[in-house]
Amino acid sequence: MGTASLAHKAKSSSEAGSQITIDDIRAAAKVIDGIVERTPTHLSRTLSKIAGCDVWLKFENLQFTASFKERGALNKLTSLTPEQRKRGVVAMSAGNHAQGVAYHAGRLGIPATIVMPEGTPFNKVKHTKNFGARVVIDGATLQQASERARQIEKEENLVFVHPFDDPLIIAGQGTVALELMADAPDVDVLVVPIGGGGLISGMAIAARALKPGIEIYGVETALYPSMYDAVKQASLPCSGQTIAEGIAVKEPGQITRRIVGDLVKDVLLVREDEIEKAVATILEIEKTVVEGAGAAAFAAIVSNPDIFRGQKVGVVISGGNIDMRLLSNVILRELMREGRILQLVVEIEDRPGWLAKIATVVGEAGGNILDVSHNRMMTDMSVKSADLSLTIEARDAEHGAEIRETLQKSGFIIRSHAQSVRPMHS
Repeated sequence: MGTASLAHKAKSSSEAGSQITIDDIRAAAKVIDGIVERTPTHLSRTLSKIAGCDVWLKFENLQFTASFKERGALNKLTSLTPEQRKRGVVAMSAGNHAQGVAYHAGRLGIPATIVMPEGTPFNKVKHTKNFGARVVIDGATLQQASERARQIEKEENLVFVHPFDDPLIIAGQGTVALELMADAPDVDVLVVPIGGGGLISGMAIAARALKPGIEIYGVETALYPSMYDAVKQASLPCSGQTIAEGIAVKEPGQITRRIVGDLVKDVLLVREDEIEKAVATILEIEKTVVEGAGAAAFAAIVSNPDIFRGQKVGVVISGGNIDMRLLSNVILRELMREGRILQLVVEIEDRPGWLAKIATVVGEAGGNILDVSHNRMMTDMSVKSADLSLTIEARDAEHGAEIRETLQKSGFIIRSHAQSVRPMHS
């Protein structure tokens, strides 16, 4: 889903990031050096061919907590005074910031309380607890979780660690750009997912300081276009269930929206099916697990070929914390979209041998039956007939069509082509 460019021209990095400079980001790099993983940046030849541009992937999903959030969290926690460390910290997060704060607070001996909204993926809650933090589940949204965290901050005299709207957090996240551009100095475009804007703000300040002509694009899920609304004075709604819960933020930061407005060329929106496809594609080709937010940047490149064609593009895979059940659903749904799994409802005579006949035809056509079930309750059919629902694995969409045609030529009546998932429309 393409968007029009931001109305105003980008300013210099020093002008936009008056609170954060390249020196702050370099200082943060020294703080996290040897503690936070220096993740690799690699050119993906296959993804480049798919996208029509050189795709350089920055694998932040390879951090110990599987997210870039460690960088800002450690930079912030290290800045606390001994008295603040003794009191402890509180944060609100849908998962990745929570784990980054919990992990490094535990390392530093700082008590941590994390408020997580209802519906946070179980694996993120579990990992946060395992790092030693006290977890409070409260609020239907991040905003409500934030309000609860602020309440705990006052009641227990804790230090609030904001997930994105804090200069030390932003500087920490900006170290991603220092590493990416050191490993891939020829990139002329960066594409970065946006939740509250901490990652893209830090990266934009660093990248524009190192290479003033570089272009930076932000990416949001179309269900939560909060930064898009903020910098374009738009009023698109922010709501709904998204696979990219890590960037499902209704209200971006005040600091970050100013930096994004000044340094980011455009904010692109991607649909849920586009994100799902990106998760599955990166898994299949790069053999690496990414969460929805982590796949959003690549989804935007594929969805906007005219913008990125022929360019050298740095893509941030921001995290890999995806629930295994959700990942399995994404894989199956994408296989169905690609026609590699098809569902057919075939009318048969309800007597012995018919299932074997169908299995033989499907097998001879090269298909693999994954699941089968009978339905004898169809009142518009003869009582001596039944519907047979088949889930069949095929090599590709063309092979799936061949299997369907073979069944029809063998005399079987296909009552419907059951398609349980369909591409979403914007």
